[in-house]
Amino acid sequence: MSHGEHGRPPTPAQRWARFKESPFLPAVVLVFILAAAAGLFAGSYTYSMANPTPRSIPTAVVGSFEQGPGRAFLTGLEKALNASVKVRTYDSPADARRAVEEQEVFALLELRDGDRSVRLDLSGASGVSVAQVLAEAAPAVGAKTGVEVTVRDIKPLQEGDPRGLAIFYISLAAVIIGFVGAIQLSVHARALTPLERIAFTLAYALLGAFAIAAVVDWLLGALDLPFVESWLILAFTMFASGMVFTMFNTLVGRWAMLPTWGLMVLLGNPSSGGAVSWPLLPSVLGVIGQWLPPGASINAQHTAVYFPGHQHAFPFLVLTGWALLSSAVFWIWRHRHPGSRERRPAHAGP
Repeated sequence: MSHGEHGRPPTPAQRWARFKESPFLPAVVLVFILAAAAGLFAGSYTYSMANPTPRSIPTAVVGSFEQGPGRAFLTGLEKALNASVKVRTYDSPADARRAVEEQEVFALLELRDGDRSVRLDLSGASGVSVAQVLAEAAPAVGAKTGVEVTVRDIKPLQEGDPRGLAIFYISLAAVIIGFVGAIQLSVHARALTPLERIAFTLAYALLGAFAIAAVVDWLLGALDLPFVESWLILAFTMFASGMVFTMFNTLVGRWAMLPTWGLMVLLGNPSSGGAVSWPLLPSVLGVIGQWLPPGASINAQHTAVYFPGHQHAFPFLVLTGWALLSSAVFWIWRHRHPGSRERRPAHAGP
């Protein structure tokens, strides 16, 4: 048996010090983080999408719905949906139709023929899940209240996208490839300078967005895209997503994936309104989602595809805000980024 300094068994403090310096500590931490992330991922999507329930549905109304059969029909519809029908009155069907085109309302109710007939004009393109809920509830309510109900879809989805999910999928691809691309740059192109990193993020965003739009439109024919507009929206989304990871990589280093995944995937995608329309999401998520890159991207893309000529500035302002904020944080604290390389002056020649 040997004695002395090297022969003694290590103390708990020494063992802990060695463990902290070994690769096992981050590996153990990752085991627990990944387990928690798996549960949160499943929970966030299930909570948002598994049982969509209407809460408040903005609806255009033309005619006398304040009393009589019209009032009874509206009350019955709210009771059947277990939600409020947020009524917005218009003087004419043309004004109400413009509100549908501006995406201010999801449906149009017109009371006709002596207050005993209701025409319900749905906009499947505004939100197929909302349109489906209304289409199922309205005839049953009409039968109970003695009102004849005619249902039609005045803004249907494209044939290649009957469930209205294609825009959600292409936006999801742009978001995920956006920050995965930034991760790969941080691993395989670690020595890029800050300006070069931003330039390459923009480059893969433009090329990747072009590939997404080309595959979905030209190759698969799932959506008839306004190609240039859709391409640039996807590129904007991919760039903003990539810069969000770059920002977090600057602030928290190797753990940057955690806040990026939480913001963009756990919170952003379920609340984006792409798979389930905002009126059917939990109210808080419906509000938050519009201020995050995935929701802004889907909002802009949805309008470009189905409501041309009625594009809104808000989703572009949201994407711009995230891109500028992320780029500014990265640039200001670029010295903290784990990559980059030093610029050394060239040596003078002999």
